[in-house]
Amino acid sequence: MKTPMLSSIQRLGNTVRSIAATLTLGAALIPSIWAAPRVLPEATLPNDRRLQAPKDLDGYFPFTPPASVSEWNERAEQLRVQILVSQGLWPMPTRTALNPVIHGRIEQSDYTVEKVFFESMPGFFVTGNLYRPKNRPGRLPGILCPHGHWSDGRFTDNRNIKQEIVTGAERFEDSGRSVLQARCVQLARMGCVVFHYDMLGYADSQQISMGIAHSFGKQRPEMNSQKDWGLYSPQAESHCQSVMGLQTWNSIRSLDFLISLDDVDPARIAATGASGGGTQTFMLGAVDPRLAVAFPAVMVSTAMQGGCTCENASGLRVDTGNIEFAALFAPKPLGMTGADDWTREMMTRGFPELKRHWTLLGKPDLVMHKSLNHFGHNYNYPSRAVMYSWLNKHLKLGLEEPVVEQDYPRLKPEQLTVWSKEHPKPEGGVEFEKKLLRWWHEDAREQLQAAQTSPERFHSLAGKGLQAVIGRSLPAPGAVKVTQPKEEVDDNFLVFTGMLSEESRNEEIPHVFFFPKGSKGWKGRLVIWLHPDGKSGICDPSNTSAFRPNAQTKRLLDAGIAVATADLLYQGEFLSDGRKLESTPKVKNPREAAAYTFGYNASVCAQRIRDVLKLISFTKHHPMSPKTIELVGLDGAGHWAAAARAVSGAVVTRAAIDTQGFRFGHVSRIHDPNFLPGGARFNDVPGMLMLGAPGPLWLSGESPSDIAALQAAYVKEGLPEQLTVASAASAEAAVDWLLAAANP
Repeated sequence: MKTPMLSSIQRLGNTVRSIAATLTLGAALIPSIWAAPRVLPEATLPNDRRLQAPKDLDGYFPFTPPASVSEWNERAEQLRVQILVSQGLWPMPTRTALNPVIHGRIEQSDYTVEKVFFESMPGFFVTGNLYRPKNRPGRLPGILCPHGHWSDGRFTDNRNIKQEIVTGAERFEDSGRSVLQARCVQLARMGCVVFHYDMLGYADSQQISMGIAHSFGKQRPEMNSQKDWGLYSPQAESHCQSVMGLQTWNSIRSLDFLISLDDVDPARIAATGASGGGTQTFMLGAVDPRLAVAFPAVMVSTAMQGGCTCENASGLRVDTGNIEFAALFAPKPLGMTGADDWTREMMTRGFPELKRHWTLLGKPDLVMHKSLNHFGHNYNYPSRAVMYSWLNKHLKLGLEEPVVEQDYPRLKPEQLTVWSKEHPKPEGGVEFEKKLLRWWHEDAREQLQAAQTSPERFHSLAGKGLQAVIGRSLPAPGAVKVTQPKEEVDDNFLVFTGMLSEESRNEEIPHVFFFPKGSKGWKGRLVIWLHPDGKSGICDPSNTSAFRPNAQTKRLLDAGIAVATADLLYQGEFLSDGRKLESTPKVKNPREAAAYTFGYNASVCAQRIRDVLKLISFTKHHPMSPKTIELVGLDGAGHWAAAARAVSGAVVTRAAIDTQGFRFGHVSRIHDPNFLPGGARFNDVPGMLMLGAPGPLWLSGESPSDIAALQAAYVKEGLPEQLTVASAASAEAAVDWLLAAANP
């Protein structure tokens, strides 16, 4: 490996480096073990964007339109999986019986209002009102109307209506007092069947309270449990369970309900909502192909992405944002409005890119944005009028333009509520919350267990899901390069050091490669050895001035096997004071919901796994072309190795992993360095090991019951000898196993 390790990336600047050297980003640290030799000069940190303050929901979220349709199709599939995984909807929950109840019809002059409730999950109810036009035969367009954070939601009553009328925001008192009822009534009068349903914690939906769904602020120790956990707990996050996921599922099931009605045309389904209802609208449009037309009002923008816990989920907006989510609806008709809020710049930042995107897909006239910046955040009459026109056109209602909203008799909460003596409220509260999440988890687990009978099905489900959790695949050939390369020559080996840089992402990691020399020479095998202490973990601790192999590394070198390692994020040279990371960086938002940090930033654990993927990609595509790439993860690095191997597939020839029984589902703090949102969703570490089957594996740290399915997978492939289960973990035993393998 005497060839120089390729070119260097441009440095981000001395200012970033000096700031990064002093930032702790709120992280608590514990002492490191020993002073180690360095790749970078003393007191110099890697020039890595990940050392900057984490992004939050008030950041900038631009969308770059794709260059081709094929590029977009690939990106769209990846993005939909990311959304569904973040929502706990990959795999999709079992569509259990809705058991809908429609009752209490209220007759108005030209429409009716009915009370509806049904089960989106067993015992978990969606509640709302169904508006139908009178004297309209045949199948009619159906419209879903989710709402945002209006006070009392479906029961809202704005008593400041006179000022609204004076400013031109409203025409009639009742319409202004309930803008939510107003649009439902008008759409019914236009010939549509409209379902207006509650967000969690609003109106009749009280099984999960307002305080939990929308006002959550502090972690609840009593809900932090390895068995029966609650929302926002580390366990819920590791299983991709969130309030937002429940609301997205309720929207999907509301669509199921709407198209089940005999008078609804399933080919003409639309959704519209404003603010948080806008979020629900474009999220549904992104993941459910049955929606034909969408109109999210005052929500889609490159700025603030949604401030409520119900609009955030861990993993959702990492490397993406609401503009790109809206783009997933293309090329179907998408209308939007803006106001004097975070959408005020949409006409110059966000909408031009969406227009280019729809144009690329051949439908430039099917995307529209109307700025009404003289109004504050709203779904007032001028905004609704734009929506009426859009739906009239694209649902082919055939009404004369302009469609003018008429006054209506506003209904009071006691007239709208779905609960009564005959239809009592269902159970709710803490115990119900635990029971709901238990069902959600067990349903996913049963689906994954069934998928394990088919390797192809399991890889399609769990493999795609895990890649979304990590947020990366193997970097492309040439994406990872070496900067600041150095070479040392010892009597028995060569030492190559430098920075492995992924320039397109402004990320770099210090690395060390040991290569054998002498009479035996290199056999074409390369072992990547991961350690909680980074590269110092495979080096001789007695040598603080130069990188020299420790005893087990030297055994591999003596056998003609090269060994590589690196400091992953917040290891070794990433630490300004040499103290290990104990608590990960977080955003300034004081509310203790993981999604506020990890909805926009990959966790440290995910970043470390990505760094392992950098190492694997670099060695695979290096001019020296190793014949085998082998992975070792011991002493607390086993879960990184298991995840990286699962994502890398056959690129990793063999692996030696000691899991130490680690489970992502057992991590008890959301800012623990090993916290990985979604890490437990796909059968946790055993599921990751399954994704690497039937590749040669030396495994320690697992009980027989936990690896029964893994052993069965090797047997099914006719390769049971490829799995070695060690009775006790040791680096010496792992190296013995590696040395016993035949050279390529």
